[in-house]
Amino acid sequence: MEKTLKPLIDRDELVMAIGAWDALTARMAQQAGAEAVYLSGSCVSSSVHGGPDVGLTTMTEMARRARQMRAVLDVPLIADADTGYGNELNVRRTVQTYEQAGVNAIQLEDQTFPKRCGHFEGKSVVEAPEFATKISAAVDARRSTEFLIIARTDAIAVNGLDDALDRAWLYDEAGADILFIEAPGDLDALERIGRDGPRPLLVNLPAKGKTPPVPATELEQLGFDIAIYPSDAFKAALSTIQSTYETLITERSQSNILDGMVSWEERDVITDLESIDQLESRYAREREAFEEAWR
Repeated sequence: MEKTLKPLIDRDELVMAIGAWDALTARMAQQAGAEAVYLSGSCVSSSVHGGPDVGLTTMTEMARRARQMRAVLDVPLIADADTGYGNELNVRRTVQTYEQAGVNAIQLEDQTFPKRCGHFEGKSVVEAPEFATKISAAVDARRSTEFLIIARTDAIAVNGLDDALDRAWLYDEAGADILFIEAPGDLDALERIGRDGPRPLLVNLPAKGKTPPVPATELEQLGFDIAIYPSDAFKAALSTIQSTYETLITERSQSNILDGMVSWEERDVITDLESIDQLESRYAREREAFEEAWR
């Protein structure tokens, strides 16, 4: 599998980056065939402090998750970094920390701090030159050009699509490798972004968010190069967990929830128990050989 993102973006086919929020979900996304994984700040935020994505998650919390995910992944990892967690100097440290963690592309956005989920109301954005300077700092801080900088603008919700497109072009000039205009609300807006925006272009398709769920083949035709699906599995998991807890507590029995669970053996396949068993057997044989030699 391809371990860097650049070759995937350079091809004609849309890159589908599947959302995950920890090592287990990253492993499961890869097992399902994902060619890239997206570390969702929103999902991490909720899983870390049990609340909404309103800028409470720290850089160190996100970088820790990224390192854990990279340890089980062979495919490229894209990671959300909110606003960069401060000014240009903070952005430099964030870029360096994410790159050291094994991330392949970092996503930075032009919201004010504290930021809000891109599909929440009540957002505000910094002045475009301020964020362009952050992008320049990010480019300057990375060690390898294989580590890609994604510049996201949330300006549609604040100033409209014209301003968002102008910002995307400025961020492109500042050195961003991928441009991301957040939360277009309909197909017309997607078509205009694909036609008038700088390339490569990323589109965000959070389940049941503001952007319509356009199929990948159609996104390719519209001019997009990469799509992230940050929260599909997370929202499906929430529904299953909620139903499981409520049924267990209400019915005081597991009988009506067992069919919705993976088997013990299926869980072992997902968590790759076989490779652990093989290592344990190998080291047991080596220990026996050393014991024999020691006698």
